[in-house]
Amino acid sequence: MNSEILYNEILTYCQANASAELAAKYQRYFKQPYNGYGLTNPMITEKVKELMKNKEITLDIAMQTLSKYLCKGKYEEVAFGLLLVNGRSKDFTRETFNQIEGLFSKCIDNWAHADTLGMLILPKFIAKNIVELADFIPWLESPYKFQRRCVPVTFIKPMKTIKECSVYMKIIETLMEDKEREVHQGVGWFLREAWKIQPIDTEAFLLKWKEIAPRLIFQYACEKMEKEERLRFRRTKK
Repeated sequence: MNSEILYNEILTYCQANASAELAAKYQRYFKQPYNGYGLTNPMITEKVKELMKNKEITLDIAMQTLSKYLCKGKYEEVAFGLLLVNGRSKDFTRETFNQIEGLFSKCIDNWAHADTLGMLILPKFIAKNIVELADFIPWLESPYKFQRRCVPVTFIKPMKTIKECSVYMKIIETLMEDKEREVHQGVGWFLREAWKIQPIDTEAFLLKWKEIAPRLIFQYACEKMEKEERLRFRRTKK
């Protein structure tokens, strides 16, 4: 098995199961044009499970295929590549992390792929002590908005594991003045989860930023609060 053979198998599967009707339906979930085949998530998941049974598909082969071929393809092709990489997480190294950093300039250009990284793949580098939280600090200044979004999304899982939020909030604070909607959503999601763990500290953080930060962050962060609680985080009327 090499990267070209793997790519051709994925491409053949995508083409055989394409649905123009579903592709048109999925466009509603994306602000940018959705360039995809219209495969369902179960279709992708089942094919990935099948492929992972092939021991010849190593982490190196998965990364090569993703970077060389799949990043040039449609939505599902990138999704396949990311899930195959995730499936070989036991072999992750610092070099794998560096390779993933390089994907943002190539093909991580929508929230779904960014969240696959943030929810599934990147937390494993932290859990395995391959990288430290400080390794994500340069990402906060990335020119790629989805790389910036990945930071708060990635921190959700380890934050839930240790049941402590302050160290993560201190890092993501830079993003409280970010200009991009997708980043606001990621930060708000993180803060919503932080509030479930440490409500007092999270509310103090939100109060600090309520007059400055984008309102979408607060919409997400306060989503699980009672209506009366949410009123505390409105901007002061001028």
